[in-house]
This record gives sequence, C-alpha cells and structure tokens, in this order.
Amino acid sequence: MKIFLLIISLINTVLLNACATVSNNSGIIQAAGLLKDRRPHNIIESDKEIEADAYEELNDDEDIKHYCHINIYAYNGATLITGEAPTEALKVKIVGIIQVITNVKMIHDHIVVTDPIDSSLQEEDHAITQKIKKSFKQIRSMHDFDPNTIKVVTENGVVFLMGLVQRDEGKVVINLTKLQPGIKQIVTVFEYID
Repeated sequence: MKIFLLIISLINTVLLNACATVSNNSGIIQAAGLLKDRRPHNIIESDKEIEADAYEELNDDEDIKHYCHINIYAYNGATLITGEAPTEALKVKIVGIIQVITNVKMIHDHIVVTDPIDSSLQEEDHAITQKIKKSFKQIRSMHDFDPNTIKVVTENGVVFLMGLVQRDEGKVVINLTKLQPGIKQIVTVFEYID
C-alpha cells in the first residue's frame, strides 16, 4: 500500500509540475515558434532592431508622435509601414526616417494620408488578424507549413501578409484570407523561396 501511495504521489507531482511548465513558460513556447521561423536568428534579431529603432526615431518627432498613427513591421529586412498621417509632408517624413535605419532593405509604404483611425477600428483590425491567424492553423495539406512563418497585419480593413513562403503556401494563405469577413483588400509582401 505504501508503494502505491508513493507512486500516486509521484504521478501527482509530475503532473502538477507539467501544468506549471505550460502555464508559466510562455517564453519556451515562443522560442519553439522561433525555431520554425525560416529567417536565420541574426535576421530575426535585426528585424526586431529595425522595428525598435523606427519607433524610437518616430517618437522623437513631436508632430509624428501626436498627429499620426504608424505601425512598423520588419521581416527579413523588408519593412512595412502602415497607418495614417494627416499630411503628405508627414508621410514623406516618416518614410525618410525609416529608410535610413540600419538593415532596412526595402520599404513597403502603405501610409494613408488621412486622420488616424479610432481605437474601435483598431480593435476590429486586431480581431480580423486573430481570425486569419487561427484559420492558418487549420492548414493540413502542406507538410512543412507552419502558420507562424506568416506575419499578418490588418490596418483599417486592409490585410498585409508577410513572410518567406513557397508559392503554393502563398496561394493557400491568400485563399484562406479571402474567406474572412470584414476585409477590404489583401496585400502580399511575401518573399518567395522557390
């Protein structure tokens, strides 16, 4: 009987530790997702630096900081700029600031000259992005496809798809994205690897 209780106690300890590992180690789960990223580690870090440097530079400009709504996304050195600027001059200024940041290979300028969208529209954009990402997890027809290799950005109903993809993966991802409600347009910023 003592051996049985010892075994039960040991099993409970292992199960409780396993649950704690899942709930408390989101960094491990995130790191596992990075292992499947097709970019080399140094490029992933470089992309993070591009984004951080861009936000720092843009926040140093009072007009951009107070009157614009800008988002920066870097993937393999390609840098997507989305959002709104109230004047063409501010839009040009934003692009000029970002294009001189170290390791920016290419700019995809999708800044719209208009007043910034409100927070409710930003929340709708976030919901669209989450639905699209969830739909990618249903892809089972492509053996090597990992949905985490696609960066999805939604800005005012326009969906941007970024990543290093094979052409057949890109087609499937675009077709799944088209099925989502509330999308005004799809813009692909893919870099094809085949």
